[in-house]
Amino acid sequence: MAEVLLGIETSCDETSAAVLVGDGRRAELASLVIFSQDVHQVFGGVVPELASRAHLRTLDPVVRRALAEAGLPLSAVDAIAVTQGPGLVGALLVGVSYAKTLAASLGKALIGVHHLEGHLFAPTLEDPDLEPPFVALLVSGGHTLLLDVEAWGRYRLLGETRDDAAGEAFDKVGTLLGLGYPGGPAIERLARDGTDRFGFPRPMLHDGFDFSFSGLKTAVLHAVRASASLDADRADLARSFQDAVIDVLVEKTARAAEETGHPIAVLGGGVACSTALARRMAERLRGLARVAVARQRFNLDNAAMIARAGWFRLGRGERHGSALDADPSLPLPGLLPPRTPPTPRTRTA
Repeated sequence: MAEVLLGIETSCDETSAAVLVGDGRRAELASLVIFSQDVHQVFGGVVPELASRAHLRTLDPVVRRALAEAGLPLSAVDAIAVTQGPGLVGALLVGVSYAKTLAASLGKALIGVHHLEGHLFAPTLEDPDLEPPFVALLVSGGHTLLLDVEAWGRYRLLGETRDDAAGEAFDKVGTLLGLGYPGGPAIERLARDGTDRFGFPRPMLHDGFDFSFSGLKTAVLHAVRASASLDADRADLARSFQDAVIDVLVEKTARAAEETGHPIAVLGGGVACSTALARRMAERLRGLARVAVARQRFNLDNAAMIARAGWFRLGRGERHGSALDADPSLPLPGLLPPRTPPTPRTRTA
């Protein structure tokens, strides 16, 4: 098993590198560097071409900075883990190409990592004893997934978004309210001074484990257009929208914990940076399941979580070579088929 692992993340608009050092199962984070591309705020969302160009400029300096902060030379690296997908194809290609070249030049092991599996492992960076089984809610700008994690590498999909991901809905509503990009942090700040007086619908609240936020976004749009004074209504609109999203996320996670009987609920992804979501989740699941959520630095897209997932995969003997390629629609590895309900017994006379 690798003793020094370099992690690389370039799936969207963060260029990140991290170094894990350890032996066997345990690994300690030696460094983490994240370069955020603020240029996208000007455009109200991520511009793929600009993201790719920024990764090209900054990835090598970011990697060198991560190694310097870890106090290690490049020659000390035993393996490299890189985000293979999902994400923006151009951004992914920058990271994958760099990692392949570096691994080949050093003669070191290479492993491609699924971005969402990285989010699953993020809490273990601070809680190394965290182990399945647990339910996991992964919420970000591109994904909203509810998983039954039976074991590391064995995942059962309970529910996913049918349209907008939760983070995407926050960004779009942030634009409607004139708050800029990204929308989530600005909405949370504004919502502290608001009330839920608009009473927006809680979509699919009691309908299975899937999610849908496009209709909620439309409800906010109609409320904004009907507002006599957006300045006067903005805080209440933000609070009403945020409460509706959180109610749905929390209730479905609680129901998943009840049905599976798992004693832990993992909360991950960029939307997990919301203190309101984490607080409400902990309140709702009190006495039912412990909520495990990493701090903001590890919930945002970062290379530490990619390195940690890569550590797990490499420990199982998995390797990728020169055939590794970026895949913007990469399926989650280890995804199990859904459980089928038991067949009712037929009564005999």
